[in-house]
Amino acid sequence: MKIALLGYGTVGRGVDEIISARVPQVEVARILELPDRLSDPRMTSNFDEILADGEVELVVECMGGIEPARTYIMAALAAGKHVVTSNKAVVAAHFAQFASAAQASGVGLYIEAAVGGGIPWIAGIEKARRVDEVTSFSGIMNGTTNYIVDAMRKQGAEFDDVLAEAQRLGYAERDPSADIDGIDVANKTIISASVAFDVACEKNLPVTGIRTLTKADLDLFAAHGRTVKLLGRGVREGGRYAVAVEPVAVPVESLEANVPGNFNLVTLDATTVGELKFYGQGAGSLPTGNAIVQDVLDCATGARRPAYDFSRGLDYDPTLLRADYVFRTTAELDGEEPYGKGAYLVRDLTAEGARAILSEALLADPTSFMAALS
Repeated sequence: MKIALLGYGTVGRGVDEIISARVPQVEVARILELPDRLSDPRMTSNFDEILADGEVELVVECMGGIEPARTYIMAALAAGKHVVTSNKAVVAAHFAQFASAAQASGVGLYIEAAVGGGIPWIAGIEKARRVDEVTSFSGIMNGTTNYIVDAMRKQGAEFDDVLAEAQRLGYAERDPSADIDGIDVANKTIISASVAFDVACEKNLPVTGIRTLTKADLDLFAAHGRTVKLLGRGVREGGRYAVAVEPVAVPVESLEANVPGNFNLVTLDATTVGELKFYGQGAGSLPTGNAIVQDVLDCATGARRPAYDFSRGLDYDPTLLRADYVFRTTAELDGEEPYGKGAYLVRDLTAEGARAILSEALLADPTSFMAALS
């Protein structure tokens, strides 16, 4: 099978490296690259050339961002070319549109690499769903934030110092907002819920990151036998579902508490198989490239062709995600109980309600922090 790569950055080069070294039945025949970077005879800066190439059966989109990625994916699907993508932002924003276009053209849409890097998370959900209903999922889906929290905990360091080190190591971008504010996890949570629950997932989910986390917060939770992890979560019950992204104070003996460095750990729960956990590298050139190549091979061999149907019509019900929450703030709260110095426990809140309380608290105290108790 001849394929085209859209983008030749870290992930694109990783895909090319793996295929050229290990997958003789697949050829990277065309590469879309910027006009000033055409360093390979396979490269072109004109996407229409790739679209018109009848020998190219599959397009791998690893450009990132929304546009022009969305336009290129839709054009490739309309032209009858299979699409593999690692772009969680564009999939989260346009998943239903892509799935409909793929179905109309009779081609495959493969998104394994969009969530969890090299972890077979999406395929794992799909396999579980052949027999079961997935009733819930949760997990550490962002290696950057896990690295930051893990380093703060082990080194006794402050957030800003560890973030700077993460940027130096290449784990965090120069602008780390997508990671530390939970945006990256939100995209992955939307995709996970869409696949797990057969629903075009609600985009306005409550999202809270770890930007205001301090060493003192970790010390406080440690005194209660807990540590903090940024989790994406989803739950389905009957004809309803809910999702959220937020810091969660998990017991120190839990597997989640002990996930090191930039690793990911995601969990699903299903009716007969019960709880399944998936652990591994959640990002990086070769792990993400591996997930893309797995999708390419599934398509080339006919081993797997995902079909996404979002006609289930589940209702979004935020009352399904409830917990007790700890707020560290100088702002006044209703119904709080002391939890530690400057911290208060508020019981039985929805994730949506807790986020609303935090938003109000941040107006009075921009350093406020919140975590659900697991």
